Amino acid sequence: QVQLVESGGGLVQPGGSLTLSCAATRTCFIIDVMGWYRQAPGNQRELVASSGTAGDMKYSDSVQGSVQGRFIISADYAKNTVNLHMNNLKPEGTGVYHCKVVDRQYGRSRLQYFWGQGTQITVSS
Repeated sequence: QVQLVESGGGLVQPGGSLTLSCAATRTCFIIDVMGWYRQAPGNQRELVASSGTAGDMKYSDSVQGSVQGRFIISADYAKNTVNLHMNNLKPEGTGVYHCKVVDRQYGRSRLQYFWGQGTQITVSS
């Protein structure tokens, strides 16, 4: 079982910045993708940004408008950590942010998905 430890949430004013951090711990796994998802009250969890070991990065174009250019995801696969640097936050970005890890140690046909418990971000004046 992969354990994910998240940190960095909190209350921030519109236009402010926050950095989320996630560290994955397990005795044996092979990370394929690490990412961050947001869940607003009453809504489904949706992708904010992800980073794959193949060098592929994705940014949401629907979470608080496009986050490209305002958010930067950075992953360190040697340390099994992923950070999300968020600038110019908007009130619609309020929600619980969850870290997700995709483990491919059993091959791409048997991917395993692990989630962190989430960290609350509230964007409000």
